[in-house]
Amino acid sequence: MQPTTPKPVMADVARLAGVSHQTVSRVINGSTSIRPATKARVEQAIEELGYRPNTAARALVTRRSGIIGIVGTNSGLYGPSSIQRSVQEAARAAGYFSSLVPLAEVTVEGLRGALDHLARQSVEAIVMVAAQDDALAVAHSAEAGLPLIVVEGDLSGRGLSVGVDQIDGACQATRHLIELGHRAIDHVSGPLTWTEAKGRRTGYEQAMHAAGLEPRECWEGDWTPARGYEIGREIARKGSATAVFVANDQMAIGVLHAFAEAGLAVPGDVSVVGFDDIPEAAYLNPALTTIRQDFQAIGQRAIDLVTATLDGSTTNVPLLPPELIVRASTAATKENV
Repeated sequence: MQPTTPKPVMADVARLAGVSHQTVSRVINGSTSIRPATKARVEQAIEELGYRPNTAARALVTRRSGIIGIVGTNSGLYGPSSIQRSVQEAARAAGYFSSLVPLAEVTVEGLRGALDHLARQSVEAIVMVAAQDDALAVAHSAEAGLPLIVVEGDLSGRGLSVGVDQIDGACQATRHLIELGHRAIDHVSGPLTWTEAKGRRTGYEQAMHAAGLEPRECWEGDWTPARGYEIGREIARKGSATAVFVANDQMAIGVLHAFAEAGLAVPGDVSVVGFDDIPEAAYLNPALTTIRQDFQAIGQRAIDLVTATLDGSTTNVPLLPPELIVRASTAATKENV
């Protein structure tokens, strides 16, 4: 059997780079007092030897674990899943390890248990990707001492929170339909225990009132295509709406299917707008007009806020602006053609 090659240690790096053990340690720990030429020499030696720092030993020296806790859900919904993935990618790119606690169901007890579990792992900060009312209540009542970043659940744009301006996105979607001449615009909301769903419903109502229109019936969904299909059948049966703003693309898929079954042409008889811009949205028949959220930017901003908080330079992070993506599922009313 071939003898095992010993793993390189910090002393090997120091020897190859021609510097002291302490200098290698300072380079690894991000010290700004190292001359650029010396830092480059140490980094070259690290790469050449394939050296990997002992994170446990480093934590003892720096008193920082380098671990970020993430509380998420395993619902399979596109938005939360995309944000959770982008947070993990941004954390890794920033040099953090991440410890994920996925929740099958978001409850106060489950959230508190997840926070306690992560705190026992000595994480430096926690990012909570959960947009339900319960999540926000737990975040606001959490004991101080460990930074807790709320992603998407807090629409205030204040404190340790990151997200997209849901109200503005819904306003854009509804105004787009109004500008096409629609007046009978229904809204299919998400579950109203979610802050995002309430924000999108508020944006719909604000845009309708601003145009001098009375908001019509709001149908409460659950984010799934199946529920969108059920609601779509009811809207088609009533036959009074010329446009529908749906609070996410997955429900919009169900609505489109129901309209097709009912013999309603989209956008000839009724226009449809979604929210999220899932990858399939551009390839539906018709291609779906929707509101795009930049999930990658959300994850990056969350980790930037973590770093700023740990460095003691926290500032409010303004809500990200959403973008209206116009495709073939919306058109002017017949009276305005």
